[in-house]
Amino acid sequence: MNLSRSPTSIFAQPGFSAFLCVRLAAVFAQQIQAIVIAWHMYDLTREPLSLAYVGMAQFIPMVILLLPAGDLLDRYNRRRILQISWTVATFSSGALLWLTLSGTQETLPYYLAMLVFGCTRAFTGPALQSLLPQIVARAHLAQAIATNSMIMKIATIAGPLLGGVLYAGIGGWTYGVCLLGFATGVTLLQWVPTTHTPPPKPDDGTTAVTRFTAGIRFITSQPIILGAISLDLFAVLLGGVVALLPIYAQEILHVGPEGLGLLRSGIAVGELCMGLYLSIRPVNAHMGLRMFAAVAVFGLANMVFALSSWFWLSFAALMVAGAADMISVYIRSSLIQFATPDAMRGRVSAVNMLFIGSSNELGEFRAGVSATALGTVPAAIFGAVSTLVIVTAWTRLFRPLWLVQNNEAVLPKSTPVAEQAGA
Repeated sequence: MNLSRSPTSIFAQPGFSAFLCVRLAAVFAQQIQAIVIAWHMYDLTREPLSLAYVGMAQFIPMVILLLPAGDLLDRYNRRRILQISWTVATFSSGALLWLTLSGTQETLPYYLAMLVFGCTRAFTGPALQSLLPQIVARAHLAQAIATNSMIMKIATIAGPLLGGVLYAGIGGWTYGVCLLGFATGVTLLQWVPTTHTPPPKPDDGTTAVTRFTAGIRFITSQPIILGAISLDLFAVLLGGVVALLPIYAQEILHVGPEGLGLLRSGIAVGELCMGLYLSIRPVNAHMGLRMFAAVAVFGLANMVFALSSWFWLSFAALMVAGAADMISVYIRSSLIQFATPDAMRGRVSAVNMLFIGSSNELGEFRAGVSATALGTVPAAIFGAVSTLVIVTAWTRLFRPLWLVQNNEAVLPKSTPVAEQAGA
């Protein structure tokens, strides 16, 4: 069976096309709101620290609520939870719109609105990951993951650009556009068909602690899942260079803010090109080996960037790093989705989101601290070398991940651990 080779076969799945439209509406709303609230808060305060507060107001509640959210997603209707989450996000955008139109100069109400929005992110991320296998047939799932990743990457690039244009043109009314985006997602989600095994009943007698520990035991008992999640965590945590780009642009490459924008776009261009390729020709052979190779290429590309003092070489290195990261993300997502029983997708997706969020936030902090202690170039070199060390170590620590051939090889089997995890 080779259905995934057809570039149009995935869009023949009516549920997937509808799901993409729904998700695009919400992602555009989220990305527009992210750029507008940051600009707006800085406009009000002229304090760089206000940007950190905006980020923390969204990140902290998300981290606190992720694991409880995963448990709820395994026990209740996932589509309904996503609708409720986006409904709360709609009210959050409405609060921002009202605050702006009222002309208040106090920042605390804005941070409180973003705190509420951060709570919704704990549910939307795992819910979206858990829903996809319930919408798309297994034969199309690998291609659906690649296509979804590629299109969402377009939204994460175009969203901030659109947000900047809208804010320049209509000011605070841009929050109304975000409100409409989330409301559209809530409304259209009603018509996204799902075919899934019902999750355990809420009154099955188990406690939240029991279900949580069962989920953790399942993840730790599956070297493919644990290895894939942790490989991405440490590679990004130790090897990411995004936080150092402003320093490289100004002090090493001497290109100014325009060059900084190009450097940031270089990563995205690499991700988009590779995402488009994977949506047409999904990887379904030697997946473990290719994932490790992609992370190694990510480390090597970052090493080239660290040592380069020529702008276009640095740009090319970031493009390669972005493409390699897209391969890693695609394979990791595919393996996790195929290896996880439906009854616990919520918990596994929540842990995955927790690792991703932590690696991005803490990775930027790590890069800044390393650059302060070692210098910018040594810090970037240290990160690249650390990534290669992690790849080498993980080939030994997680041998089953290194050897896995394809998605079918990781389909869940009925084991005591898996049965307890689904409790």
